[in-house]
Amino acid sequence: MPTLSRDGATLYYETAGTGETVAFVGDAGYGAWQWGWQHRAVAGPYESLVTDLRGVGRSGGGAAVDGVDALAADLAAVLADAGVDTAHVVGAGLGGMVALQAALSTSRVGSLVLIGTAASGDGLDLDPLWADPADPDAVERAVAAGVSESFAEAHPDAVERIVGWRTAEDAARPTFEAHAAAAAAFDVSDGLYEITRPALVIHGGDDPVWPASRGAALAEGLPRGEFREVADAGHLVHVEASRRVNDDLLGFLDSVDA
Repeated sequence: MPTLSRDGATLYYETAGTGETVAFVGDAGYGAWQWGWQHRAVAGPYESLVTDLRGVGRSGGGAAVDGVDALAADLAAVLADAGVDTAHVVGAGLGGMVALQAALSTSRVGSLVLIGTAASGDGLDLDPLWADPADPDAVERAVAAGVSESFAEAHPDAVERIVGWRTAEDAARPTFEAHAAAAAAFDVSDGLYEITRPALVIHGGDDPVWPASRGAALAEGLPRGEFREVADAGHLVHVEASRRVNDDLLGFLDSVDA
């Protein structure tokens, strides 16, 4: 699978399917496992492009993150390397911030799907979502913090699989801290009016780390923003409510042109 070097990092990405490109940008410290449900849904009618943030999974250079703007430049470099002029960009958490910054700083973003994210990281504490990948018990607790209690109780097998994926793919503490610092310093609240691409904002109603009120405010600030709240879902809304999120995602993609 392709890799490229940029600013001290090795950036990994993979593609599948044909058609307009849907680029997935992940949350702080999370590996590509987080997009398994959406990748399968879009690959075919669209080209799915999944990239690991620097320092996560198969990408190196994670502790050298110089803000969300650097991560947005990474995304632009990946799209250029893949020969993609314009993409639908789907971002979760920190990845949503990267998508917003890319929309402001590049011409490669045709539309946005923003999951469990915000226009500003001020006051957010991302620590409950991280765990040492070498400590399965801690990872299980972190998974529980990212999903609703009802999902964890009803789907222990899914939680177990996610724990396995996270222990294999998630970032070590220095990279997570660099990602969290980038999120904390990010604030485009006053510049949202400049992002005129179509945008769908999806948020779990019971997200304790990235509150749903932040997602609603983000959608309201975007000139073409639309807000969808998934009641009773946590931060990993695209995992625990994947069918609903995929329906919203595909419906949105069908309605816009990259």
